[in-house]
Amino acid sequence: MRRILGIVLGLLLIGGVLYVVAFQGKGHPETTATKTVRGVIGSEKSEFFRDPDVVKTLAAKGYTVKTETSGSWAMDQLALKEFDFAFPSSSEPAKEVAAAAGLKGAQETKPFFSPLVVIARPGAARVLADNSLARMTGKNSGTLLMGPYLKAAGEDRTWQQLPGSAAHAELTGTVFIKTTDPASSNSGALFLAATSNVANGNTVVADEAGIARTAPLMRKLISVQGALEPSTDDPFRAFISGSGEPLILVYESQVASLLMQHQDPGDMVVLYPDTTVNSAHTFVPLTEQAKELGSLLATDPKLRELAVLRGFRPQEGVAEFTAATAPHTAYLNTGLTGIRQVGTPTVKILMALAQRAKGQGDTP
Repeated sequence: MRRILGIVLGLLLIGGVLYVVAFQGKGHPETTATKTVRGVIGSEKSEFFRDPDVVKTLAAKGYTVKTETSGSWAMDQLALKEFDFAFPSSSEPAKEVAAAAGLKGAQETKPFFSPLVVIARPGAARVLADNSLARMTGKNSGTLLMGPYLKAAGEDRTWQQLPGSAAHAELTGTVFIKTTDPASSNSGALFLAATSNVANGNTVVADEAGIARTAPLMRKLISVQGALEPSTDDPFRAFISGSGEPLILVYESQVASLLMQHQDPGDMVVLYPDTTVNSAHTFVPLTEQAKELGSLLATDPKLRELAVLRGFRPQEGVAEFTAATAPHTAYLNTGLTGIRQVGTPTVKILMALAQRAKGQGDTP
């Protein structure tokens, strides 16, 4: 009797195992993930990696991805041995991360990029346009004219000094764009790269003389802001909720994602600076576990599609982005018409500019 009972229990156990295997193999692609990788990313990519469709697609390719956020320019100061990859918002901090991790010839990948834009309240945008600091191209879109804007900033112009501002009670004090901390955050650093270029006679700052020429203006642009944010996420969310400053520097991807996720943009006007530095999000594999993930993000059709839906422009993916954002051209300059893209200073020069802008340091 015991022998028969043992045989029956054994058959039941085998049957249960076979059922579980069969059940997991049908309709549950997330169980196919074979590798769990941990990465540090810029906050603007958090929603992309949290997207259930992205999670599902990565799992089908064999990856479970866990992320933490950090300012891009602060990533090289982290305990990088705890991560399988770093994903800063541009190539410059990626180089610093690779160096800090002791990697030579790291297979960096740039899956997508995003221009910087300034989001504005309608009243602020209209006053800027009426005073030739911006040019409106529609009710919710326009171009920030960097030369005139920087001239006004250098003169410490206030909103009250701009004709037409009296009709908008919220426009008071010095005119400035709220940015992130340029010493640790990519968007803040690239803002200095673009503005210093304009202030340096439309030339990339390349030496101490260029730093000396542009540092006083960079200092004005940053010091007027008070406390600096570590990432664009909080200022962007504050703006959407109806609070925050009237002019805020963010990534185009944040605006495009909001629109394509059918969320209410409120009374937002999107101003594209006429001189800018595009932010090429750069994937740096730190371990063998994540070595292929960067190229997968760049080349897999489904992941490219999902990146676009989160507002990012795939490399060599103009048509993809244009098609996906066609319903939102009232806000977005999909062809980047009239925008001059400039190069960035070296890491050493850019960080020297950031320190000077914050009132610290004297030499590059």
